[in-house]
This record gives sequence, C-alpha cells and structure tokens, in this order.
Amino acid sequence: MAITLTNPMGLPEIDVYRQVSVATGSKLVFVAGQVAWDADGVTIGEGDLAAQVEQCYVNVATALAGAGASFADVAKLNVHVVGWTPDKMPLLLEGISRASARLGTTPVPPATLLGVAALDVPEHLVEVEATAVLD
Repeated sequence: MAITLTNPMGLPEIDVYRQVSVATGSKLVFVAGQVAWDADGVTIGEGDLAAQVEQCYVNVATALAGAGASFADVAKLNVHVVGWTPDKMPLLLEGISRASARLGTTPVPPATLLGVAALDVPEHLVEVEATAVLD
C-alpha cells in the first residue's frame, strides 16, 4: 500500500481518523468534493445530515474506484458541513458509520472538518473531498 496511517506519540488518538498519513506512491488521485447526489443527480437525505454524510462517503468510494483506488489509498479527507456546530458531531459520526457498514471499510485517513455558510445548492448539507495515492 502507498499509504501508512499513524497517530504519533504526543498527539491524541481520535477514533474516526489518524493524525498523519505517509504516502509513498507515485500516482495522485484527487476526488472533487462529493455531495449527497445519487447517480441521477437527485439529492439523497434532504434535511438529514447523517444520510447525506453516508451518501457523500459512498460517492467518494465510487469516484475512487473509478480511478482504481479505494479508501485504503486515501491520504487526506476534507469534510465541509453547512452551519457546523459541535452538537452535529453525532449525526456526522452516524453517517460515517453507516457508510462504513455499506462499504465494508472504515475510512480513517487524516481529515479536516470545516464549517461553511453554504454549498452549491441549499439542499446539500455536507461535501467530502479526498486525495489518494497509488503505487
């Protein structure tokens, strides 16, 4: 594998991601921010943050597969959530857990969570982008 995920001593261990990824591959895969659309462009889970997080992660997995990659190859995730407040964390984690169950893997690369004022359309509550590295 081109990615090694670690939690260096001196940094806290976080359940849902690792603090550092080391990439040794030679091919980079950049996945555009994925929103909660299905294959027909219909928004899944309108008004439901957990459902939208789940769909975003599934869409990231689909995009990665199209490039010959998987979540095991992801070096970094960025998650953008509309109107983020800490009380939304359980819904975010629920969506990630549901996506993990569907995908058969738990994505834990380093991640940045950003609160944003808005995304592309009002129905979208979350957007997830990924950078992967392949051998």
